[in-house]
Amino acid sequence: MLKSFKTEINPTKKQIIKINKTIGACRYIYNFYIAHNKELYKNGEKFISGKNFSVWLNNEYLPNNPDKHWIKEVSSKSIKKSIEDGNTAFLNFFKHKSNFPKFKKKNNSDVKMYFVKNNENDCLCERHKIKVPTLGWVRLKEKGYIPTSKNGFIIKSGTISYKAGRYYISVLIDIPEQNKQNNNKSGIGIDLGLKDFVICSNGFIYQNINKTNNIKKIEKKLKREQRKMSRKIISIKKGESTKKNFVKQKLKVQKLYQRLTNIRTDYLNKTINSIVKTKPSFIVIEDLNVSGMMKNKHLSKAVAQQKFFEFKTKLINKCKENNIELRIVDRWYPSSKTCHNCGHIKKDLKLKDRTYICSECGYVKDRDINASLNLRDAKTYTIIQ
Repeated sequence: MLKSFKTEINPTKKQIIKINKTIGACRYIYNFYIAHNKELYKNGEKFISGKNFSVWLNNEYLPNNPDKHWIKEVSSKSIKKSIEDGNTAFLNFFKHKSNFPKFKKKNNSDVKMYFVKNNENDCLCERHKIKVPTLGWVRLKEKGYIPTSKNGFIIKSGTISYKAGRYYISVLIDIPEQNKQNNNKSGIGIDLGLKDFVICSNGFIYQNINKTNNIKKIEKKLKREQRKMSRKIISIKKGESTKKNFVKQKLKVQKLYQRLTNIRTDYLNKTINSIVKTKPSFIVIEDLNVSGMMKNKHLSKAVAQQKFFEFKTKLINKCKENNIELRIVDRWYPSSKTCHNCGHIKKDLKLKDRTYICSECGYVKDRDINASLNLRDAKTYTIIQ
């Protein structure tokens, strides 16, 4: 089973220069591949695939353009991967899975330095450092997180990325599967919400972390820093300030955004681990229409902060690792409006009604807990393999 591990690294100044150079070259090649296909389309010629473009680039374009020889100074595997990414973007567009590929902007795109294990001495990992092709040994900030090579774990490939002044490494490791058996026969129904993040049918409620004082303080500070950044843009246009001050302020804003993202992601991971540790035989969640919820201007910000899609994706992976059956209930299933005691559907239930009171049997329960119980006992569902 392939599993990814991502952690922060502490590269030297020489390694930082090489990483930035590789990321810049990958961004240039990705944009060049898109622009080249655009030009071919305008001239009435056929689309060129990633493999054919790579052959044309190495055999025809680079030998005839000496000013572009700096592309050969970086890792060839990274350049080839950026071409493959561009080819995948075009194929997804042709299959109507995504929009037309966009150019990647400098300092505003998720471009990564790709590396792969070619030799036995490549991609070795120790407790405090990792060996990357073309870079050598790079120090890890979090010691002991990535499985070491001494224990028999093999790194297949990896990427190095830059975000908000920090460098991160993500590696793909082949880990043997473990057949974990769950002795607990009961399941758990999970209702996701905005008032509380996760409401479980077993009584556990995980609060909305975005309502805590820590998050509110950081968001308040973020607003102040954003206002400073906008004022610097105005002063640059007037000639009163330099672009260097704007870049410094932009980095401050990026670090605050990254800090918020890290806090929310960490809380999401801990919530999923806490649910899985109870070892239920199955977990039931609702197939939420997140894209439709984002269209509501009053709720879009709160929905985005809760990271419902990321929660679902990580829960699927965690259930596969721990051999737990994950059931997805249809989005039209009336989990909130159905009485868990008698099955009566209360059609006039409003969003402001936080307590469910059944008009037929007099059943009284918290709205979200009632929904989680209905999801747990749902008879129609789809099993995620």
